[in-house]
Amino acid sequence: MTTATARLITKPSVPTEALRDLAARLEGEFYYDETMRTLYATDASAYREFPTAVALPKTQEDLKTLIAFARQYHTSLIPRTAGTSLAGQVVGAGIVVDVSKYFNKILEINPEEGWVRVQPGVVRDELNLFLKPYGFLFGPETSTANRAMIGGMVGNNSCGSNSVVYGSTREHVLEVKTLLADGSEATFGSLSADQPLVQSLLKGETTLPGISNHLEADIYRKTFEILKDTANQEEIRKNFPKPSIERRNTGYALDMLLYCEPFTPGGMDFNFCQLLAGSEGTLCFLTEIKLHINPLPPKEAGLICVHFHSVDEALRANIIAMQYKPSASELIDHYILECTKENIEQSKNRFFVQGDPGAILVVEFRKETREEILEVAARMEAEMKAAHLGYHFPILFGADTGKIWALRKAGLGLLSNLPGDEKAVAVIEDTTVDIHDLPDYIRDFNEILAKNGMSAVHYAHAGSGEIHLRPIINLKTREGNQQFRLIAEEIAKLVKKYDGSLSGEHGDGRLRGEFISWMVGEKNYALMKEVKRMWDPENIFNPGKVVDTPPMHTFLRYEPGQQTPHFQTFFRYQNQDVLQHAEQCNGSGDCRKTELSGGTMCPSFMATRNEKETTRARANILREFLTNSTQTNRFAHDEIKEVLDLCLLCKGCKAECPSNVDMAKLKMEFLQHYYEAKGVPLRSRLVANFTSLNKLASLAPWAYNGIFDTPALRRVANKMVGFHPDRTMPLLAKQTFTNWWNKEAKTKKPLAPSFYLFADEFTNYNDVEIGKKVVQLFERLGYNVMLPGENMQSGRPQLSKGLLKMAKEVANRNVRLLRTLITKDTPLVGVEPSAILTFRDEYPDLVDEELVDDAKAIASHTYTFEEYLAQELDAKRIKADQFTTEKRLIKLHGHCQQKAMSSLVPSKKILSLPANYEVQLIPSGCCGMAGSFGYEAEHYDVSMKIGELVLFPTIRKQPEEVIIAAAGTSCRHQIHDGTGRKALHPAEILWNALAK
Repeated sequence: MTTATARLITKPSVPTEALRDLAARLEGEFYYDETMRTLYATDASAYREFPTAVALPKTQEDLKTLIAFARQYHTSLIPRTAGTSLAGQVVGAGIVVDVSKYFNKILEINPEEGWVRVQPGVVRDELNLFLKPYGFLFGPETSTANRAMIGGMVGNNSCGSNSVVYGSTREHVLEVKTLLADGSEATFGSLSADQPLVQSLLKGETTLPGISNHLEADIYRKTFEILKDTANQEEIRKNFPKPSIERRNTGYALDMLLYCEPFTPGGMDFNFCQLLAGSEGTLCFLTEIKLHINPLPPKEAGLICVHFHSVDEALRANIIAMQYKPSASELIDHYILECTKENIEQSKNRFFVQGDPGAILVVEFRKETREEILEVAARMEAEMKAAHLGYHFPILFGADTGKIWALRKAGLGLLSNLPGDEKAVAVIEDTTVDIHDLPDYIRDFNEILAKNGMSAVHYAHAGSGEIHLRPIINLKTREGNQQFRLIAEEIAKLVKKYDGSLSGEHGDGRLRGEFISWMVGEKNYALMKEVKRMWDPENIFNPGKVVDTPPMHTFLRYEPGQQTPHFQTFFRYQNQDVLQHAEQCNGSGDCRKTELSGGTMCPSFMATRNEKETTRARANILREFLTNSTQTNRFAHDEIKEVLDLCLLCKGCKAECPSNVDMAKLKMEFLQHYYEAKGVPLRSRLVANFTSLNKLASLAPWAYNGIFDTPALRRVANKMVGFHPDRTMPLLAKQTFTNWWNKEAKTKKPLAPSFYLFADEFTNYNDVEIGKKVVQLFERLGYNVMLPGENMQSGRPQLSKGLLKMAKEVANRNVRLLRTLITKDTPLVGVEPSAILTFRDEYPDLVDEELVDDAKAIASHTYTFEEYLAQELDAKRIKADQFTTEKRLIKLHGHCQQKAMSSLVPSKKILSLPANYEVQLIPSGCCGMAGSFGYEAEHYDVSMKIGELVLFPTIRKQPEEVIIAAAGTSCRHQIHDGTGRKALHPAEILWNALAK
């Protein structure tokens, strides 16, 4: 990197010239720069180790080339998909091979036989979108299912909340195509006991029918030798987890192979897929996976969300619940419920919670009718009440069930919201025991924690005997580092006491591998090491995982006793500093979901599918430099700027990231510090001075418009300031909104204001007609509109370029002006979402300390146009009969910051005010414009790609009579440039809809 860091980034173990040569030979992408190595040095675990390089292979030949290279240079390959591993499975010193970008095709489906064939980079939820029209689904569902990929699910043998019905991924893997450690291709699938290959193996023959490759033949021979040995059989049956425990990922699954024929009469056919599921990419490289698929479940689902005073109560009730054969039984404890209160998205999903329960058990039933669910729920409730378990039994159906599951799945990310350096750490979070042992096990578990002065979060899969238990530890301290190891050792012994599995679905990785010998005994562990050697004699596939792992409290993200400086920042970070805010990202990868999953976060990743463009990557690069830089100004690194470059400041992460990482805020903070060291670019200054430049241009708007409304002149002018020549520019109105208002005000009667209208800089100079419509609409509806001041600006242009000193001046000025005007009875209402929402979002954390209370008071009485109108509608001060009865269809695109800081519910409500107006939300995330981002030459292509994901194609399909609605000025501009259609502000639509 450009400057030294305190914690040295290890140099690649392979000569740079060799890496350069390898990059030239690959069809895919290959990186060995320190920035990309930094971004791939972590996953969702506590670990951090710099890889030699990062490969994004495009073809199978690329993979073979990588295997040959690893053998030649004695390095390793680390298979990676979404990088959401919790045990450090994809962290290591070798070459990370990320197959998520190019190995993502669904290859074949056979509905008659019930299977589908995919590449390892196919996202689980997207596979199910594909399967749904055929009447099927792939059952196992991780909490990360909207970005988790099939290859990773096979590697970890993932399960999920519905494992009581669908089991683990292992049960669904029928066949795999692989590349072995010598680069040869091999296919592994089901082998019945009477097949010639099996018979030859049982007889110990040296020549195996159908297998010519030496390594593949060796794998079969040595495996059968292990499993034929009666002493080995006895040792495996004795020391592996109880057969009643279905979630069992302790080491290599020799027990699952032993339960197959010919070793266990009546068992399933022998299939190496049983072993490869859960092997974490340590044995071979998967290129294709054939999966069993299930018919879609009954359409009617109901959730009984039973409230308890304690976790112990909930776990005893869980035993009762499981007797009624639910499709899921999931635990949520009070820590998770507390975290949901502070998360924008999840606070909306806790509507069903009564009081402050110690725990909630979410029990799901799927039946053909709602009546069937109510009947079984009533019986279960009666039995629980008879046992004095549970005090509130709400039953939820329909769309509400999705909200509850979203809240449960957000558990992992929500736990990162704990302020400060103490975090709920993944260390013994994946233990599984028999459900009848679960209450006693958890009691013993909590006694161990209490003895060590610790507490833990409890959540997840009660129905499968697996509670995700996360002790709260500060890994930055030496004491915390030792606690990390101590608790792992003590709980491993406890799990063994109950004959449980140390890993149920998250895998062993480098976190639990050290304790596998404790769990299965030294003899079985020696057999596992033999399995690794037979499959991977040169140790090139993901070494240091499952077996021969390094000490589990080494290679952590945080050094014991590490010191970081006090940061003098421009924003406030509540109960934390700027570094701690970046550290809230735990790597869960919610920012890797695609446009098919919905939501806004993260638009640049959706367009590029590059890890570098995730919110996670941005948090990682900030954490790395703010922790380890030796510069006085730790922000002044070009590497940070490079990774943050495609952040659109959309605020999607602030609402959708369960860890509440506000990357827009972090980017603005970074830019101000960076500019102080490097200087402010001219284009950034121009954008930040949008108001003053428009004020000057508005003296002769005809001249400005003459340039920017003439394509040839516009292209030249755009190039001069660094804007893309193809991008049209917003034109100036013939008169400013303020000038229009002053003329109109002379004719108004001096009445008390209903509200104050914030005519922002965009409304004042560009969108004057929309501002007029807002005023005229409200006046027609009987409201008295007033302006709090003339030519006001919000500070949004300055904020968008990270010029926080300038933005703070604007914020301070506005708060001083408005603090005596804005009250509950005279609120502030805005036209442009990005401008008015600065009062609620940035101002309280930006203004001078003595203005904070005033800023918060103003924020509490600040509304978007849509929010205020919806409030008045709810109060019945506005009625449908004031509007037309004409039938119209509206397609609504929501502004990013409106979705993050508010909601689209008010927009839909007010646009549905005319009796026959039908409003349909366009399932788009960010439009791609994002203020000046889409104008800038280097960002234009990404901007348009984002628009092409959902927004543009949806609008192009609409007939001309369909109204396109968009509140944001940037959104309307992007829609125009991308589709040629004119989108209207909701105020314009409602003005046009007023009854004549």
